[in-house]
Amino acid sequence: MNDPANLMQATLSRRSFLQSGFLTLGGLGLADLLRLRAEAASNSGSTPDTSVILIWLQGGPSHMETYDMKPEAPVEYRGEFNPIHTNVPGMDLCEYLPLHAKVADRFTLIRSISHGFANHAGGAGRFLSGRDPLRPLERTSQFPTIGPIVSRMRDHVNIGIPNYIGNQPNVYGGGSAYLGESALPFVVGSDPNAKNYRVPNITLDDKLKDRLDDRVTLLASFDNMRRDLDQNGSLQSIDKFNSRALDMLTSDKSRDAFDITQESEATRDKYGRHKWGQRALLARRLVEAGSSFVTMQMQNPGITGCAGNWDIHAVNGHLYDDLRGRLPVFDRAVSALIEDIYERGLDEKVMVIVSGEFGRTPRINPQKGTRSKVMQPGRDHWPGAMSVLVSGGGMQMGQVIGSTTANGAYAKDNKLDPNDLLSTVYRFLGIDQAHEFLDHSGRPMPILPSGKPIVELG
Repeated sequence: MNDPANLMQATLSRRSFLQSGFLTLGGLGLADLLRLRAEAASNSGSTPDTSVILIWLQGGPSHMETYDMKPEAPVEYRGEFNPIHTNVPGMDLCEYLPLHAKVADRFTLIRSISHGFANHAGGAGRFLSGRDPLRPLERTSQFPTIGPIVSRMRDHVNIGIPNYIGNQPNVYGGGSAYLGESALPFVVGSDPNAKNYRVPNITLDDKLKDRLDDRVTLLASFDNMRRDLDQNGSLQSIDKFNSRALDMLTSDKSRDAFDITQESEATRDKYGRHKWGQRALLARRLVEAGSSFVTMQMQNPGITGCAGNWDIHAVNGHLYDDLRGRLPVFDRAVSALIEDIYERGLDEKVMVIVSGEFGRTPRINPQKGTRSKVMQPGRDHWPGAMSVLVSGGGMQMGQVIGSTTANGAYAKDNKLDPNDLLSTVYRFLGIDQAHEFLDHSGRPMPILPSGKPIVELG
């Protein structure tokens, strides 16, 4: 047995902490998580040292104003913005994404993904779970989405960095369904750009720390967490896992990954001193420390004149005035993350995905704004075409995969399904998409019912 004083001084690396979990989430204790990881390693070998950052643009960004512009289309389709060249010949982007243009050789654009669900919850559920939603209007998916699946398959804590009112644990239309609440993300709320930013609940309560000298009581509290599930006496050696879990909870180093003040002022400035930039930086710190999956929601930019999310119908806002404010902030945060991933040598280990649940209608639909009370341009929901940015992952960058029709309405060449992207991600993470979970009725459900890795990504 280790002396309690040594337990308080013992520390683990940030990677071990993040891979093992922060605290009890939905009933799964730290010790159980460690034990499961050890059993998985002994039975099937180690998992790949790979991670994914999903930058989720809730509301559905306009592909026509970002990554798939149509300057030759009639004005009612092409809109007000102009394309600019990038450092990749033939890959033009919106003029409000000049920093993207400088790192285009470090990402690939997929322009030919589409699906059939035009409302937010249904579109997000379809895109993130790989299955048609049973009830498309429900806020929570009826099938497990990618973050909870990664959490289950790799025994990692799924981390969510929300940017929306309430710090809800899911994207709109996301969820863990029959995987249970323990697969939901650990939510990292608040604004990391704030001076008093801190992440709660990653250390023991002070009162519990004061009781560390009572080792019998402490270990008993850990042992009782899930002892009722031990049918076969498989927890005989759980004490060592309890000790490691205790080390994590009492170590100040466990908080390092969340402490972006450890970054240089120049790095923080590069990402942008705003919520989106600092949350992108936080996402990089988390995957660098070993987290398998981080969802960063880019909503509520906090810019005067901009809507809360990317759902820019004309009734919600003036499409072009909104994007003139929103896109420069988006441009800085995403391009800095991509550049940072490569400069730190993480491009083989980390895959970045930038997407929303669908695109926007190819034809502009002017309406009277709810607030402005005047006619203004906007685009509506459109799952027939969308653009997705992929960076890193040791994959083939600096290319455009697929295309859309001349007016941007539908996928034309190399038509792809969201499942093809999900299949690519699961392969990168070393997850068998044919693995089955039991749903609420006891029916075996594979992770993906269809989909193949995208060949062009390599």
